[in-house]
Amino acid sequence: MLSTKANNPKHEVRAVWLTTIGGIDWPHSYSSANQQRELITILDQLQLAGINTVMIQTRVRATTIFPTTIEPWDGCITGHPGKSPGYDPLQFCIEECHRRGMECHAWIVTIPVGKWNGTGCKQLRIKYPSLIRKIGDEGYMDPEKPQTGDYLAQFCAEVTRRYDVDGIHLDYIRYPETWKLKVSRPQGREYITNIVRKINHRVKALKPWIKLSCSPIGKYDDLARYRSSGWNANTTVCQDAQGWLRDGLMDALFPMMYFQGNNFYPFAVDWLEHSYGRIVAPGLAVYMMHPHEKDWALEVVTREMSVLRELGMGYTFFRSKFFTDNTKGIYDFTYDFNSVPALIPPMTWAGKLAPSPVSRLELKRSMTADRLIWQQAVDNSGADYLLYNVYASESLPVDISNPENLIATRQRELNITVPHKGRTLYYAVTAMNRYGMESEAVAIPSSATAGPGKPLDFRALMMGNKLKKYKSAKK
Repeated sequence: MLSTKANNPKHEVRAVWLTTIGGIDWPHSYSSANQQRELITILDQLQLAGINTVMIQTRVRATTIFPTTIEPWDGCITGHPGKSPGYDPLQFCIEECHRRGMECHAWIVTIPVGKWNGTGCKQLRIKYPSLIRKIGDEGYMDPEKPQTGDYLAQFCAEVTRRYDVDGIHLDYIRYPETWKLKVSRPQGREYITNIVRKINHRVKALKPWIKLSCSPIGKYDDLARYRSSGWNANTTVCQDAQGWLRDGLMDALFPMMYFQGNNFYPFAVDWLEHSYGRIVAPGLAVYMMHPHEKDWALEVVTREMSVLRELGMGYTFFRSKFFTDNTKGIYDFTYDFNSVPALIPPMTWAGKLAPSPVSRLELKRSMTADRLIWQQAVDNSGADYLLYNVYASESLPVDISNPENLIATRQRELNITVPHKGRTLYYAVTAMNRYGMESEAVAIPSSATAGPGKPLDFRALMMGNKLKKYKSAKK
């Protein structure tokens, strides 16, 4: 197996899909208080394992986990479709992710709208009788009707306008595999791309820094030496995901690469070679390791993680519960694999300038902790607020290119308290805009001298009791 600690990158997407349909990842209770406690526990676990991106299933099947007049509440929240829990789960998740320096993306299931007589599908059929097609006992929005793109764009615009999400993540943005296609493949691709284009225009007009992404079928198409066995994004379901990156309609892809061996690696390289400088973080099938699924060995997934890191790609776990349940040791492996934090790659293609450096960085040292305070930097991107990253080391200069020195990410406060345990620590702070562009660092004390120091344990520095709790649970 490749070394878990090799080449820890400063920028890497480390994501999970947090599935709400049927409460299979979350929630496991209809009590609002219990739901909030459980989500906090899950996010703590994800933070400790170095996860920096959470995609929470927000539109489930023409039903939602947030209050809106567009569609009814999903039944996973209260046990009764259409009934409010008395709080806003999406808002709660966003706030808790941001508190932990993680991005939160709203995962929108697009074309499928659930059982034909289910709450969401039924209400949609009443409002738009000609828009929903029945296949078996399931309803689907018709991708060939212009109103489908208009409706989904309106839905995504509402989420974008009302919530401080970092991304809109489109799922099932394709033809259903059971759809009897009566148009040519190029025409089918154009229908799906038109939906993506409408969503992109509405979302980016409101908040251009929001990452628009999707989860395409794991193989884009047949390769010269490797066939996709009739199941691919581009030809089978008319999902031109690589074209969406090329044409600037998507910022990131999370392909569902739930395969191994030659069904995985050549197709991962193909995604990378057609990424056009955008983000690609393949979905890995941690669920396949469960004995009730395919009973894969741990090494299948860990090797895929290691190769993706060597290629400079991110990775995404499907699903969250199989990860936090530590199926076959995947959580323990990832905890070690992500021995240092990572920032999400910047959206360099957006063409935005980095912020100015922070000003008036001050250090106040007490017997047990250092308190850093700085003044707000100037944003040059036109976004709504800035974030700050904090670096520390026992030697000077503080190297901000080394992720081992990164002790706090994506925080909005203009101060931080760091327990120093009697050591002399040196600090640097950068401002970062919503596009992930980082300013030059301001260090303190800039005139001091120091010898070589030991690498810091960012978990011990910043997570304290959470880390002790995790280590106790492992014993």
